[in-house]
Amino acid sequence: MQKISTKVLLALLLLVTIVIGGVIGFKLLADYSWIDAFYMTVITVTTVGFGEVVPLTPDQKLFTGIYIILSISIFGYAISTVIEFILSANNIGTLKQRRMQKEISALSNHIVVCGYGRNGKEAVQKLSSNKMNFVIIENSEEQLDQIRQEGFYYIAGDATQDEVLEMAGIEKAKVLLCSLPSDADNLFIVLSARQLNQNLTIISRSTDESSNKKLKLAGADQVIMPDRIGGSHMASLVVNPDLIEFMSELANINENEEVEDQILVKKINFSLLGRSIPMSIAELNLRKDTGCSIIGVQAKTGEYTINPEADMNLDEFSQLIIVGNMHQMRKLKSKYPRLNFKV
Repeated sequence: MQKISTKVLLALLLLVTIVIGGVIGFKLLADYSWIDAFYMTVITVTTVGFGEVVPLTPDQKLFTGIYIILSISIFGYAISTVIEFILSANNIGTLKQRRMQKEISALSNHIVVCGYGRNGKEAVQKLSSNKMNFVIIENSEEQLDQIRQEGFYYIAGDATQDEVLEMAGIEKAKVLLCSLPSDADNLFIVLSARQLNQNLTIISRSTDESSNKKLKLAGADQVIMPDRIGGSHMASLVVNPDLIEFMSELANINENEEVEDQILVKKINFSLLGRSIPMSIAELNLRKDTGCSIIGVQAKTGEYTINPEADMNLDEFSQLIIVGNMHQMRKLKSKYPRLNFKV
């Protein structure tokens, strides 16, 4: 709730002062009763035009004229200040929220982020740096203040409620990120979201090993354990430091360099390339034609082959993991129009 400002308090104090001053003035100068003095004060301040209780002497008329000028100025100032405060407190915020909700309703293929805690903030920063559309669901007023300062789309509410997910456009969203600290809340969100959008890709945070299977059964496509990832990263710095250094540098390039220099990784169905089957990686000649490189192949069984040999045969079920910069990816999409990824 918005606090009453000093300006409003001052306006109300001036209004009370002018009324009390008028009552005392008419009581002393015209020798009115307290009721008559209050009556004269009210009709003078409101300028309703009723007649005096008794005819006024010249001195009393002079006081009344000066009082009218002061009271009109103060009364007008007080009314405008209070109205401004009411509009600011009740309507402007509502109008902004309605306008943002209208813009959120127009989104499609966006990302919904549940929770703006530590993991949620990191995810949002990454999404924002890659200029992706997203909506944050958060119910903590402290976190909401930060979100408003950043200018992100948000829904203030409990993400476990279906109506809140619907307000975030879950039915038209592409990805849902569940980053709440409670595994039970994340599980409930996954269950609800999967019912609302069967094609949604759901990635959930988990703190307990036993929650992984439950989240996947509920409909999560991927379950991430931040603590495990952190420990694995620390160990990898010892076991394979060069790889970790390279991956970190790759992430820094994507965040800091111009768009054209960003490195993209895409998974592509070989069948979408419209080439003869079977065909070897060497015969595909993707590197020469587009500049992109194949760094991995996923077979029908789901098994990955990392850094495949050039003579490896590809079939209609092959999923190619391709890396290239923005310019090279555009060349790839231009050569094979059936590819529908964004670059």
